[in-house]
Amino acid sequence: MRFIGNVIEKLQRHPKRIVFPEGAEPRVLQAARQFHALRLGAPILLGDRTQVKQTAADLNISLEGIRVINPSESEELENFTRRFHSLRREKGIKEAEAREAVRQPNYFGAMMVAMHQADGLISGVSHITGSVLRPLFQIIKIAPKAKVVSSCMVMEVEDTRFGENGVLFMADCGVVPDPTVEQLSEIALSTAQLARHLLNIRPRVGLLSFSTKGSATHPSIGKVQAATALARQKAEKFRFECDFDGELQVDAALVPDIAERKCSDSKVAGRANVLIFPDLNSGNIASKLVRLIGHANAYGQILLGLDRPAADVSRGSNAHDILGVAAIVGVQAISYPELHPDAGGTLPGE
Repeated sequence: MRFIGNVIEKLQRHPKRIVFPEGAEPRVLQAARQFHALRLGAPILLGDRTQVKQTAADLNISLEGIRVINPSESEELENFTRRFHSLRREKGIKEAEAREAVRQPNYFGAMMVAMHQADGLISGVSHITGSVLRPLFQIIKIAPKAKVVSSCMVMEVEDTRFGENGVLFMADCGVVPDPTVEQLSEIALSTAQLARHLLNIRPRVGLLSFSTKGSATHPSIGKVQAATALARQKAEKFRFECDFDGELQVDAALVPDIAERKCSDSKVAGRANVLIFPDLNSGNIASKLVRLIGHANAYGQILLGLDRPAADVSRGSNAHDILGVAAIVGVQAISYPELHPDAGGTLPGE
């Protein structure tokens, strides 16, 4: 709770509006109640009003201070339908199809964020990743200067010797299956930016592999080496103070004694607070192992590279996890241009 407690304190000074498309889900209701009780801002639940109220009553959860919207009955339905139709007209979508799409909570929620009626979106508790990402990609889209949308898990472990006093940023664990060199370098940069934004630290980024500094040869190792070099070049170009090293095995990235034996001259090895995985297989597996076996507090997936803040939480998340993710997304919204300087502009087509 050290890390998320600090995030909550930041958000209490600048409360935000977070929309939850899965409004009738018990864990979401519990998180929304805590979000309001902690004075983090205004939670917005989407769904059938009767169902949301019944679930809240069954859980003895007060809806005071929580806004509940049924997309099908909203006064914004026609406006959102016109906006979405204008965005997708070139793809052949008909107005009736646009209206049907916007009735769906994930689409309605994405439109609320795009139209500045909410500051961030949290979904995924009962939806697969594709049904969360598709509306975001179609409506909010990629930030102007970003080259890829990826995701980050923020892990808080009990052993403060790891990462930044026990906090590790791990990416990509949920979006890009097999990133190119360019994409991997962008994932490293955007995750490092999130780490600095949330913790006000100098990121130490380890790009991971099954090899450390040429101890093995394989095309995948070459990709990690090239992505490391490219990330360094980009950081220097934008004067972003950050350290990158790779390829590193995960023990060399995290354990000082092992780092000393394998790569003693590294600024990152043994001290990494950001871990970048070579592909989605390794990232997803590792993040779930850390959460389940290491009993870590896991907050994510925080989506990086979108034009507005959003997150796709795991279907295994509990109410505390969802609250933590909502707090992180809220803090992102406070000064999102620092993460994406050209973000927060007009909706495409305006």
